[in-house]
Amino acid sequence: MNIPDKILPYTPVFIKLLKGPVEYVEKSAWERLLQYKTELTRFVQQLGLTLVLDEEDGYAYLKHTISEEDEAGVSWMQRRPLTYDESVLLVLLRDMMAEFEVGEVTNRELIKKRREIKEYAELFFKENASRVKFVKELDRLIDRAEENGFLDRIENNDISDEQKFRIKKIIKARVDGEILDQFKQQLSEHAAKRIQHRQS
Repeated sequence: MNIPDKILPYTPVFIKLLKGPVEYVEKSAWERLLQYKTELTRFVQQLGLTLVLDEEDGYAYLKHTISEEDEAGVSWMQRRPLTYDESVLLVLLRDMMAEFEVGEVTNRELIKKRREIKEYAELFFKENASRVKFVKELDRLIDRAEENGFLDRIENNDISDEQKFRIKKIIKARVDGEILDQFKQQLSEHAAKRIQHRQS
């Protein structure tokens, strides 16, 4: 059996991309990705994949270029379907990102405490009869967003609500501007109805 003399220089980056997005904060992998982006692009195309690279926002990921029917049940990457509530939180996080980028930005990254995310999200979710259960559900959704790679916990705290998260820019690839505008309109109408209901 023939064994190749050496591993392709971009192999480690390719393996990381199969596991999930690569960001500029992963300095070594990011620099290698930029160095070999042309070769890597050609390589993944042969596998039915496309390298999506956003150098300005500092993230890259792989997506399938062949249809699900053509895949015949074979997939390079794990798919993570989101529930409706998880999708709503994702849109809200994307909205926070949009507001952050429009404002006076002195930092490249958007950092929010768990408490701040929950306060932002509260108006857009139907509150349960039990306030405790409602807050726990919001916590669960935030934890799921972290598991799905949209939040990066950068600071633990003995007080859960004071934990800090980085809202990752890869979220912009999942929720584009058009989807954000449509969903925001629906959420705003929903929030307005809830406020009217509370006041009546």
